[in-house]
Amino acid sequence: MGFFNIFSGEKKENLEKGLEKTKSSLFSKISKAVIGKSKVDDEVLDNLEEILVTSDVGVETTLRIIERIEQRAARDKFLGTGELNKLLKEEIVAMLQENNTEDFTGFDLPEDKKPYIIMVVGVNGVGKTTTIGKLAYQFKQNGKSVLLGAADTFRAAAVDQLTIWAERVGVPIVTHGMGTDPASVAFDTVNRAISTQTDVVIIDTAGRLHNKINLMNELSKIRKVMQKLVPDGPHEVLLILDASTGQNAFEQAKQFTAATEVNALALTKLDGTAKGGVVLGISDQFKIPVKYIGIGEKMEDLQVFNRIAFVDSLFS
Repeated sequence: MGFFNIFSGEKKENLEKGLEKTKSSLFSKISKAVIGKSKVDDEVLDNLEEILVTSDVGVETTLRIIERIEQRAARDKFLGTGELNKLLKEEIVAMLQENNTEDFTGFDLPEDKKPYIIMVVGVNGVGKTTTIGKLAYQFKQNGKSVLLGAADTFRAAAVDQLTIWAERVGVPIVTHGMGTDPASVAFDTVNRAISTQTDVVIIDTAGRLHNKINLMNELSKIRKVMQKLVPDGPHEVLLILDASTGQNAFEQAKQFTAATEVNALALTKLDGTAKGGVVLGISDQFKIPVKYIGIGEKMEDLQVFNRIAFVDSLFS
């Protein structure tokens, strides 16, 4: 199936609506940068570099994009400013595809991993609990049975919020209450999933980033107790980042990837920010696949990330 068949109709429309603030900001800045210019020259490239950096694409990724466009300009001799959006779209997609991280096509699960265990990490306030609720909804819509584990036991509100989401989505949840051992919650959740033959387990964890060593020890302990039951678990360590925090999201990604083996990323709150460029930088620099993006408040507004659709919606 072709990519644009997967992302046709309503999904594509929702993605474009969710990226509207970032898109408007980028377009207005690029339009100003090329006023009175017919050719992509050094001045246009300097302006473009500043635009991408201030759009939270990140310095390293911005320099890579500018270098690619310079090479294209040298090769094509006369490169018109009217082609700049098209050129940006092509070069950014090509750059992201060089990372060799896979694109995901849906909320599918490997058939040989049951239960499929997702451990969710990220600081408080990034939309972690909401993303877990939306994930549970999407898996359920795809015919999968889901069990939640409330292992963020340091914050009373975290357990309560996850319980509300479990009720809203209509999936069971394992809770031990505030102040209990997070690892024991994770163990009991996985144990119950095995006995009930549940398809997917989603474990919430504490969102504190006060001390990297403590964080690493806590996440390692949760991982080890789950591995007593499922030796290759957790299958996915999903880091949730708030796109609206821009460069702060980069810093959180650095901290968490140093503390635990993150192998998937989700970026939330893209609809409320003009800093959507951060998705490009994080996708490029961390070599960890961005798996999901949050583009609105509805349960359906958690989408599987696809580089081509994202860049196309940003620069079309």
